[in-house]
This record gives sequence, structure tokens and C-alpha cells, in this order.
Amino acid sequence: MTFHSEAVVSDLSEIIVRPAVPSEEHRFKHLMQSHHYLGSLPKISETIWYIATCGDAWVALLTFSASALKCSVRDRWIGWDLRYQYGRLKLITNNSRFLILPDWHLPNLASRVLSLCQKRLPDDWQKRFGHPLLLLETFVDPQRFHGTIYKATNWIYLGETKGFRRTREGYSAKDNSPKMVFVKPLTSHAQIRLSQPSLHPDYRIGGTKMMLTAQHMRTLPDFFTEIPDPRRAQGRRHRLTTILAIAAAATLCGMHGYQAIADWAKDLGQRARRRFGCRKVNGKFLVPSLSIIRDVLIRVDPVHLDRALGQWNAAHAQDDESLAIDGKTMCNAIDADGYRTHILSAIGHQSKNCYTQKK
Repeated sequence: MTFHSEAVVSDLSEIIVRPAVPSEEHRFKHLMQSHHYLGSLPKISETIWYIATCGDAWVALLTFSASALKCSVRDRWIGWDLRYQYGRLKLITNNSRFLILPDWHLPNLASRVLSLCQKRLPDDWQKRFGHPLLLLETFVDPQRFHGTIYKATNWIYLGETKGFRRTREGYSAKDNSPKMVFVKPLTSHAQIRLSQPSLHPDYRIGGTKMMLTAQHMRTLPDFFTEIPDPRRAQGRRHRLTTILAIAAAATLCGMHGYQAIADWAKDLGQRARRRFGCRKVNGKFLVPSLSIIRDVLIRVDPVHLDRALGQWNAAHAQDDESLAIDGKTMCNAIDADGYRTHILSAIGHQSKNCYTQKK
């Protein structure tokens, strides 16, 4: 049975919101590209496309995708520290597209669709991606809209962005059109949960991660200046301090393994590479290759490296009220006497940082 828009002007109870199935995605992208002023968005990382229907008819389309990496008014409202903000961004999703299809611009329809979507989104997200959501966000162009839909469904207006957009080199040099920022908590005390130093176990995703500031990048190499370089002087293309700083920074940002560290380094923009002290060739800063990173990390003295990382941690990590002592037996690690290797670690209760490890 097909409904027409005139039949539901006074009754929106027939509206249903559901995720798009794979066979519908081509049509979804085509409609979004044809009718939304920003066009369609590709499915990158954690994304759900929603379709609002009335009978057999498609009424509206919505996209929820990755949250903004940085948004000053949102970050001030949450009150989280930059050091653990990066690891909590997946607890936020962005309503990056909202399209009411032609012939369905009816009173109260948009707020009804958005309200229905908000009710089912947390469960859909948990089932599909295996972790909860705490907050929704969206950006509205004030030159086109007033955010009436979001105000009607009790979203919180935080202010406007600065207007800079993200580029491959970092951020645009000129501010473009600022956007209105709205957020919608999905649970009570979402703001407190996101900003507290120790995140509740239900909301922890993966290992400890952090976002590095420009100051972190500039100062991190200084902590490795006292470490002896295990390489021969001939053929050194990258400073030891730069290689170790990039490896440490990548690990802090959640990378694991030589390949992941090298890939993270390749994605650094020119400004970040300059801050890490990368060498400059023909006007461009170059990062060390996978083989160089692996060679240095295998050969560098682990005692000196551990001491340097401990000094950086003491300077920048949050204070811990207490420490936990944790012992591990290393898999497939046998010493010269044939005994398995055991590692004892001191871990901060609040920061989850490892202060030292001893064999």
C-alpha cells in the first residue's frame, strides 16, 4: 500500500524509521546526491544510514557518522581534557545529513522523524559496532537554516564553529561559513561521563589513546636526546630523536606494531612533520620509513627508552592518586636459562598509564 503526502498531513503515526539495507544503498546515495545541498557522503568507519517511510514511500533520509575531530564549542561544553578526548570521540556520532524528500515537506514531519531515529539509534549502534553512544552532534549552516528541527526535539544549541575546515595539510588558512552547533545527550549525565578522568568501564573502547597537541609534538623529541644512537654514523637520514618521538606519538594515539606506526607517520601533515623535527628535502618534510622505524626500535636500549618515556609521562600525564602493581608472563619469551619471561608493571589507577616495567 502506498501513502501520499496529502494523506498524512494531520497524522504522522504511520511514519517508520529503520536502517537502510545493502540493496537500498544505491538508491539512498542517488537521492541524497540529487536533493541534499551538500550531496551524499561515503560510508567511512562507523556510519548508519536511516530511511523514514510511510507505507511503501520513502519520506526522509538521515546519516549518522563519525564525530568531528575538533569543535571548540563542543569541547568546551563537554569539558574533557585533550589528553583523553581522542579515545572518546567514538562515543559521539554526527547527524551529518538530514533530508526530507520532495513532496514530503509537511508540518512536524521532520521533528517526528528525528525523534523516532533518536529512540532507536543507541540500540542500533550497540548491535552494529559493539559499543554505546553518549551524545549526538550536528552542524547547521545558518545561511540556509535556523536549526528549528533540532530545537523542536530538545537539542542543545552551543554556539558557532570558527569556520575552519579540515584539509590534508591540517586546517584551512581562511575561515569559511561558521556553522551552528547542536548536541543531544542520549543518557543522563553524558557530559560528566565524557569529561571525567576515569571513564566508566561500560564506555571504554579499546586501549588508552590520546590526542597530541602541537606542543606535545614539538617537545616530545627533547626527551630522547640522551639516548645513545645504536646506528652507525654513516647513512643516518633521520635523527634518532625524531624516529623515537614519532613512534611514541603513534603508540599514544592507539597504533600497534611497526606497520601501523609507519602508516600513522605517513599520514602526518607537513606542519606536524616539522614539529617532530623531520628532515627537509626539496621543500618538504620527510618521515622515516617502516624499515628505519623497525630497525631503530629493535636496536635501541629499552632501559634508556623506558626512562625517557617515564620522564615525558611525569611531565604531561594526569596525577594518579594510587598505583596498581600488575604482573604478566610474556608469551613465547624464553631467557638464556630457559625460563619464561615475567614483567612487573606499575599502572596509574586514574590515568591507566604505565609508569615503569621491570623484568
